Amino acid sequence: MPFSIIPFLLLVVPILEIATFIVVGGQIGVVATLGMILFTAVLGSILLRIQGFQVLNQLRAATDAGRVPGRELGHGVMILLAGVLLLTPGFVTDTAGFLLFVPFIRNAIWSFLATRITVVGPGMGSGGRESYRRYPQDGVVDLDPDEFSETGTPDPGSPWSRDGNGSSGSENGPRRELPDHDGNKRG
Repeated sequence: MPFSIIPFLLLVVPILEIATFIVVGGQIGVVATLGMILFTAVLGSILLRIQGFQVLNQLRAATDAGRVPGRELGHGVMILLAGVLLLTPGFVTDTAGFLLFVPFIRNAIWSFLATRITVVGPGMGSGGRESYRRYPQDGVVDLDPDEFSETGTPDPGSPWSRDGNGSSGSENGPRRELPDHDGNKRG
């Protein structure tokens, strides 16, 4: 949603709410209108609690399965927004909030949004597929204690030796070029 629409919504939604209050209050009375507003706020908080815990359980299950919980996070945000809309006094915001509590509508919104956003987690490339780096990008090599020694002779087959044969060679001697994570050669 473009940010230029937000000032428009901040103006239009209160006007719609006031008009709806006047129409509904004229039909059923002021006390009944205020009672409905309180009832929707209480019902919204109950629904927020129930469906919020369901989404938390789905998030936990997705992360335990090793998946990035993009859909679950999207549903969680929509349920949180629904709770805020239901706690805001008004019939227009209550209607929007109740619609966001319906799983079918949340799925439709998520299907629409999922084509426009990319969820990327740790160890995942920009396409959403897992990618593993074979060589570091920033020049830092993280080794386990059994993979190095501070003294001793260098490993002749080490790719980190200057000429690739284990000898350090001269300072300007040949160096083995190592591929980066995309397979391109680097020095």
